[in-house]
Amino acid sequence: MPFDGKVALVTGAGSGMGRATSIMFAKKGAIVAAADLNMDEAEATSRAIRENGGAAMSIQLDVRSAAQVKGMIDKVLEKFGKMDIAFNNAGVLVKQWLTTADEADEVFNTIIDTNLKGVRLCMKHEIAAMLKQKGGVIVNNASISGLSPSPHQSSYCASKHAVMGLTNSAAVEYAADNIRIVAVCAGWVDTPMIGPLRSVPGNEQIIQASVPAGRLGTPEEVAELVTWLASDAASYICAGGFPICGGLTL
Repeated sequence: MPFDGKVALVTGAGSGMGRATSIMFAKKGAIVAAADLNMDEAEATSRAIRENGGAAMSIQLDVRSAAQVKGMIDKVLEKFGKMDIAFNNAGVLVKQWLTTADEADEVFNTIIDTNLKGVRLCMKHEIAAMLKQKGGVIVNNASISGLSPSPHQSSYCASKHAVMGLTNSAAVEYAADNIRIVAVCAGWVDTPMIGPLRSVPGNEQIIQASVPAGRLGTPEEVAELVTWLASDAASYICAGGFPICGGLTL
């Protein structure tokens, strides 16, 4: 069991990639702290873990709140005494395709506050905890939009490029402290977050046609990559964004 006795924190754990990764961490031996804005969904993830013999706690979290992020870390440390792994997965997506000039300022602000500031707040407090325990692993969800242009999703793309900047800069800063920081860059994955986009007539065909592999990814496939990057098998991997996108180039 690669994570036997280790504690893994997952944000956005209530659905999609976050839920799949939380469950996979638990199956591989980790104790899981499942955090989500929707407490019912966070608890559903924890319940699924416990029903399969694992250990998990649920935390309600708005990653845009510095106080809530610090409170989340404090709760994990108080209950488990440490935090070995963090998967910063919480994020939002524009619910329609818009050009840069047509996107409302409040949409941009929500995306940046969640996808960028939220990850930065989580990293700040996760790193502080890991420095005290002399090591840990942080995996950020940066999306394929963190590596390539994403027309009609420019704010989302900007937020994810910034996450890559945070990831790589912090990885260099803390490599000597035995803290590994990396990112996963998922393409189109079958999650509830992309449901509103897929429901627009014609969009499903556009999305499917953009993937050379001919299908969307599954949350479990992303979870396999995240858990591998967090494991000792990836011990020399520090910094970088790892695509999992079926050959998609935007």
